Amino acid sequence: MDTEHAIPALRARIVDWRARGQRIALVPTMGNLHAGHLSLVEAAQARAERVVVSIFVNPMQFNDKQDFASYPRTLEDDRRKLEDIPVDLLFLPEQAALYPRGLESSTRVTVPGLSDILCGAFRPGHFAGVTTVVCMLLNIVQPDLAVFGEKDFQQLLLIRRMAHDLHLPVEIVGMPTRREEDGLAMSSRNHYLTPEERRRAPALFQMLSRARETILQHSGACDFRDLEADAMERLRDRGLRPEYFSVRRAADLALAGPEDKDLVVLAAAWLGSARLIDNVRVQG
Repeated sequence: MDTEHAIPALRARIVDWRARGQRIALVPTMGNLHAGHLSLVEAAQARAERVVVSIFVNPMQFNDKQDFASYPRTLEDDRRKLEDIPVDLLFLPEQAALYPRGLESSTRVTVPGLSDILCGAFRPGHFAGVTTVVCMLLNIVQPDLAVFGEKDFQQLLLIRRMAHDLHLPVEIVGMPTRREEDGLAMSSRNHYLTPEERRRAPALFQMLSRARETILQHSGACDFRDLEADAMERLRDRGLRPEYFSVRRAADLALAGPEDKDLVVLAAAWLGSARLIDNVRVQG
């Protein structure tokens, strides 16, 4: 596996692959790789001849400087995992290369309507940071496709909307959430959980699954707002601090009504110092 830090050197590789008629996939990450990330790489390998994995802890998407400083960085372990697969190229851009004018003076890419709801309401500016850096990476690598996990469903929709609206010639591929045996969605932030918190953490997925079963049992004819309030209370009873628990239309994350059949139930909750997010699809 080769590694590139500089954008011109990376682009030279891409030009060579393109000249050979090879299909290219990108898997953007912030490192601290786990089995969920590696499943995205495997999905990319099944769809393209060449796979680029980027690792960059993006400061623009952190609205808490302490959160950015403490985000787990495990580059050597990440490198070993990628070499075992193996990946064609690891891209490790420098912050100064992506933001040469500094964060405050850099151009931002925003997606109105989707950026300030759900997670966006609790993390101001977060999604502008995500869409900005993903847009940069797509422009730098110019892949045929880019692969993302569905654990952050809102982020996936934002990136798809951005790529569509900006006419970017890339396919955005979403892959199912990878879970631990007890249902907890795999996440780099699970590292923050104490053993006792880790024991409680599956409650988030359990409440999402319970909501999905209730909706399906009633063929969608249930009061979603009551269901949400009940789930919030049950999560508090389990020792979590929920930010939201919401039934939405899967296509655009608008509030769902009885007539909607393609739904997603999304939730975010704090457990100790870890912020957990998860979702389940409901297709009636």
